[in-house]
Amino acid sequence: MNSSPLHIEAGWSLFLDRDGVINHRIVGDYVRNIEQLKLFPNIEKTIADLTCLFSRTFVVTNQQGIGKALMTEADVSKIHQHISNKVRLMGGNIDAFYFAPQLKKENHPMRKPGIGMALKAQEEFPEINFKKSIMVGDSESDILFGKNVGMKTVFIQSETDKPDSIQPDFSYSSLEEFANSLL
Repeated sequence: MNSSPLHIEAGWSLFLDRDGVINHRIVGDYVRNIEQLKLFPNIEKTIADLTCLFSRTFVVTNQQGIGKALMTEADVSKIHQHISNKVRLMGGNIDAFYFAPQLKKENHPMRKPGIGMALKAQEEFPEINFKKSIMVGDSESDILFGKNVGMKTVFIQSETDKPDSIQPDFSYSSLEEFANSLL
């Protein structure tokens, strides 16, 4: 799957899932606060390097822990501000974070694989062209989300979730490995 590297040009946008791509996922639970946030090694520099290649960089993440009243939107915003600050210290910039607080059973269009977060990003940043966008995620819903709006998709392999019926365009062991393939 990795044989043909992507050719990124001016105007491309990058969409990143959070849990499992930027930080360790807590299996059976949620990252509820900064203390529980365990970033992957070198992730701040990796994201900063990627933001130099892409015109826009976004994080799109399902956060049903809010819907379950296990954390608040303010808790999630603090986590996102923390990640953003760390990336900024490395010279990078995340343009926006989007999260879906709805429960999975609600089947809400904001939740991936629904495209609500992509449409919200495009509403706020009209220059986004989904055909010139990449979605990086570690779950089938991430890959479906990207495919549902016409993005190229990159699957970050995890032990817990491998896409069964959906084939990503590319597959890597980490966001850092993906970034190295572009740099």
